[in-house]
Amino acid sequence: MCGIAGIFHIGTAKPVDPQRVRAMTDAQAHRGPDGEGVWTAPGVGLGHRRLAIIDVAGSPQPMATEDGALTITFNGEIYNFMEVRRELEALGHAFTTHGDTEVILRGWRQWGPAVLPRLNGMFAFAIHDAAENRLFLARDRFGVKPLHYAELSDGAVIFASELKGLLAHPLLRRAPDFTAVDDYLGLGYVPDDACILAGVRKLPAGHWLALRRGEPLAWPTKWWDISFADRARGSVAAREAELLDLLRQGVRSRMVADVPLGAFLSGGVDSSAVVAMMAEASPHAVETCSIGFDEASHDETRYARIVADRFATSHRTRHVAAGDFGLIDTLAHAFDEPFADASALPTYRVCELARERVTVALSGDGADEAFAGYRRHAFHLAEERARALLLGGARAAIGALGDRFPKLDWAPQRFRAKTTLQALGRSGEEAYALSVGVTPPALRHRLYAPAALAALAGHRAEDRYVAAMRAAPARDALDRAQYADLKIWLPGDILTKVDRTSMAVSLEAREPLLDHRLVEFAARLPVSMRVRGGSGKWLMKRALGRYLPDEILHRRKMGFVTPIGAWFRGPLAGAADAIAHGSALAETGWFDAGAIAALAADHRAGRSDHGRLLWQLLMLDKALGRLFGLGQARAA
Repeated sequence: MCGIAGIFHIGTAKPVDPQRVRAMTDAQAHRGPDGEGVWTAPGVGLGHRRLAIIDVAGSPQPMATEDGALTITFNGEIYNFMEVRRELEALGHAFTTHGDTEVILRGWRQWGPAVLPRLNGMFAFAIHDAAENRLFLARDRFGVKPLHYAELSDGAVIFASELKGLLAHPLLRRAPDFTAVDDYLGLGYVPDDACILAGVRKLPAGHWLALRRGEPLAWPTKWWDISFADRARGSVAAREAELLDLLRQGVRSRMVADVPLGAFLSGGVDSSAVVAMMAEASPHAVETCSIGFDEASHDETRYARIVADRFATSHRTRHVAAGDFGLIDTLAHAFDEPFADASALPTYRVCELARERVTVALSGDGADEAFAGYRRHAFHLAEERARALLLGGARAAIGALGDRFPKLDWAPQRFRAKTTLQALGRSGEEAYALSVGVTPPALRHRLYAPAALAALAGHRAEDRYVAAMRAAPARDALDRAQYADLKIWLPGDILTKVDRTSMAVSLEAREPLLDHRLVEFAARLPVSMRVRGGSGKWLMKRALGRYLPDEILHRRKMGFVTPIGAWFRGPLAGAADAIAHGSALAETGWFDAGAIAALAADHRAGRSDHGRLLWQLLMLDKALGRLFGLGQARAA
């Protein structure tokens, strides 16, 4: 795992100052503490920071072919690199290193962009082709590894793994994009098709981009997509066997490393499945670690211990106190853009714990998106079936009833009918888009100043979900919801969270449940093998019955829960008040200070629960201060 950066003059081959490239890579030193390198030629410069995992003593980067025609800087891991290497050797290629970087380089020489479908891994890389005066940027299928880029006033295009790498270049214009702020408040993160810095783009997952000297900056080209349009045939037993075989392949391929390796273990189905497969493949005790909480309702360590004992892992646990909000500034620095998923705090802590003994940790991320494991998937499926039974007039009437129905946040889930009634009155795509969001449009608009609301010009964070679902290669409502999650939620929230928190402590995180063969298999499953009896991941849980006990397979999903609501009634109450007056948010002129102050007062008094929104505003405030220097007078 590494950090990469570079400069390419797309118009004229101007000289590239190697110190500028070095500054961009140094800003990402946490991603690669084991080595560094800078390479420049007329009109181009590539930089690299290395976290050595494979071929530890070799494979320095940037790496060039022996004739100097191709040069690469690469972040990630190619799990099937030996297989691709053997194919290239059969075609006459000779190798001088033992790692995966040279495999990509020579594969590109042999096949060009057609090498990408041959690669099973997580990656973001840049390859310079001297003969063609071109620079190729490429990103893996799901967007596990990030890649940001921007065009500068001097005609250069710069790129880097993290936004802070771009910020190290003195010509990058620092101007905020308010539509990205609406995206962030709506979804809880800035999605991959947006950036809070105007003019900065993120290469989409499953795309490559060719920069050609003398030509304008082009749009990225899609090289992979997931399809839910086909259905697998065969018995449940056959599908179970295939799932387990793909799961073993995904886990075992990600256990290849020349450094200590372990796993995150929450005690949920997904991480437990990964640990089970690791234990099956390893002659030694698997290193596992868990984070617990001092509040019993949030703590999962008992379940993690059950799995650890079952597979005789070398298990360690560390507890996080409810007041562990001291990481706020650390997280703001790690993410650059505002990021409101509060589970980033315990994720950072479990990465810290893992890094004490290992350099690589396998996670259970990806199965919920692939196998329909979120509760919202089952709810959406049930709502769509109900929606299909209602005529247009009936749907409108039910939606209107939902608008008038009282909001009962304090009541048990089954009595909170308002949201369900409103959802039934909307289209399936619109209802699902709102269900995955954090702060709904009406509440966001209450917070915006009139000029900011006008500047949105109709932009709405949720519309990308609606568009993705309507364009999905899919058969039914569940397919469309999962497709949108894989394209928007997964890279924007889950994978960003794991990448930034793990890289902040120089740990490589690997996601075996995102092996593309396994995800493609899941996308072909009939709906009944994904959701059954109101519960998701039906086939996966059935297949794992021989490995995991029922109390792991069928317990209520918890996830990482952080008590942010209580924080804003206690130690962070002052921070909530400060957001409204004299903060970075106030300085932007985007927000109605009185509306924010009233929201904070209602939360503190217990009249409403605005903990998640206050957390969003606090993290936005931190990001605006770091990126644009706003709110510095108050801080001083």
